[in-house]
Amino acid sequence: MATRLVQVNIQARDNSAIGRFWADALGWKVTGDQAGETNVEPEGVTYPDPSAIVIDVVPGAEAKTVKNRVHLDLATTSTAHQADLIARLQKLGATPVDIGQGDVDWTVLADPEGNEFCVLEPRAVYSDTGPIAAVAVDSADPRAMAQFWSQATDWTVHEVTDEFSSLRSAKGVGPYLEFLRSSDPKTGLDRIHIDLRPYPGDDHAAEADRLRGLGATDLDIGQGDVPWTVLADPEGNEFCLLTPH
Repeated sequence: MATRLVQVNIQARDNSAIGRFWADALGWKVTGDQAGETNVEPEGVTYPDPSAIVIDVVPGAEAKTVKNRVHLDLATTSTAHQADLIARLQKLGATPVDIGQGDVDWTVLADPEGNEFCVLEPRAVYSDTGPIAAVAVDSADPRAMAQFWSQATDWTVHEVTDEFSSLRSAKGVGPYLEFLRSSDPKTGLDRIHIDLRPYPGDDHAAEADRLRGLGATDLDIGQGDVPWTVLADPEGNEFCLLTPH
């Protein structure tokens, strides 16, 4: 058995507005916009598809107070594309933020509710990822996170150092999942987390048990009686195991 990363979940005070921002930012479309959630997906892709990690924006009552541990990195194909994308994103409502990044080649922005993301300079490794280059996660131990997530999913480890690790779908398409060393402690629930799905025909309960055996722990975040399972990885990062699909 195995799972795969299928979407990024963002909590927002105005899920419709943040969903529209990300659809416009990525050149994608809003495929569902209800009081409970806003779905953002690329044209021509049937969910779930390893070539695209879609975005699911759900209502969250609390305002953002600390830097997110999970963020998106956006890919560009040239310095001109990077500059144009930054300008376009700011017109959509993004704002520059200083998280201590210093003098770097990428630009750190925040969406209209303050969720940080990066617009990267052109990098060959991200030339075929689509608009999202990577889902980046702060980590105390990137090596350990690579081991856990490569066993939790069917994704392949591409690089591992003490400071950084990266994984990608075994099909060699779509964004990377990356872990960046950080000494910042985790405080409270993450406003952004990743969601996994087992494959069709797999047993949801058995897959949840397998993840627990790898080091995941159960979490009660007030989700109530729902068909998915809320877990945390060994560093406490929340994620959801959705039903097979």
